Amino acid sequence: MTHVIQIPSPSIAYLTARPTLPLAARAAIGLAVVITMWSVRSRSRRQLRTLSDSQLNDIGISRKDADLQASLPFWRP
Repeated sequence: MTHVIQIPSPSIAYLTARPTLPLAARAAIGLAVVITMWSVRSRSRRQLRTLSDSQLNDIGISRKDADLQASLPFWRP
C-alpha cells in the first residue's frame, strides 16, 4: 500500500498565512472593482449602439433590445 503525503506548496502557505488587508485597502480595492465594472458596462453599451442589424441578429439580440440596453446608465446592470 502506498501512502501519499501532500505538502502544501510554499506559495499556498504564504497566501493562507498572510494577514487580512486593512479596511482602507479593502475599500479601495472594492471601489476599483466597481469603477472597472462601470467602465466595461459603459463601453459595451456604446459599442452595442454601433452594431448593424445583421450583427445584432448574429448574437441573438433585436434592435429594440439593443437600444434599450444602450440607453441604460452605466451604473444600472
